[in-house]
Amino acid sequence: MRITKNSFFALLFASTMLIGCDATRNANNKQKGAVIGATGGAVIGGVVGNNTGDGNTALGAIIGGVVGGAAGAYIGDRMDKQAQRIEEEIPGAEVERVGEGINVTFDETSGVYFDTDKYSVEGQSREALMALANIFKEYPNTNILVEGHTDSTGSDAYNLTLSKNRAQAVTSFLVNQGIDKGRIDTKWYGEAQPKYDNSTVEGRSKNRRVELAIVANEQLKEEAKQKAGN
Repeated sequence: MRITKNSFFALLFASTMLIGCDATRNANNKQKGAVIGATGGAVIGGVVGNNTGDGNTALGAIIGGVVGGAAGAYIGDRMDKQAQRIEEEIPGAEVERVGEGINVTFDETSGVYFDTDKYSVEGQSREALMALANIFKEYPNTNILVEGHTDSTGSDAYNLTLSKNRAQAVTSFLVNQGIDKGRIDTKWYGEAQPKYDNSTVEGRSKNRRVELAIVANEQLKEEAKQKAGN
């Protein structure tokens, strides 16, 4: 049986959630972050990291860096607030709170998109990324992973280059808006990590995306540990 990388992540994440399902059934995102970190974050982080090149995907970056426990809850509280700000300022973005981080996905219908075969940041995309940059300035103790993805149309080499150009365009825009380049890690995967069915028009549209992972930096982790008395 062939299991795609995304399916593997989903199965792994679901199985770990069973460990803490009773504890998280009525929890908010902050509390869920603490439970995930305490019960399974290290396990998920290790396995995901080993299968994605040291956690260099959005999910790997988020889950692989969990602190857990009371410190994780402290980080989760700040991530809840930052996620809410992103949803308010960029209503088209798909914003997910995962553990102690945030996963933001922009596709052709959600705020940041590129014309066919293009990678320049223009129009609505500029407005959305300017709003995002302002939020990043409000929350300086976070790091950002920017990923570029494409659909399966075209050659592997072409799509890899296109996803690289798009991811780097987003990173360059954020840096030009005053975000410290040291906070940003930029990756690109071409067509290698589809989330949707590339055999449909809608699926291809959603796979042409830029994905971000927002995680605590070392300063925030240390602050969280001190607040938690660790």
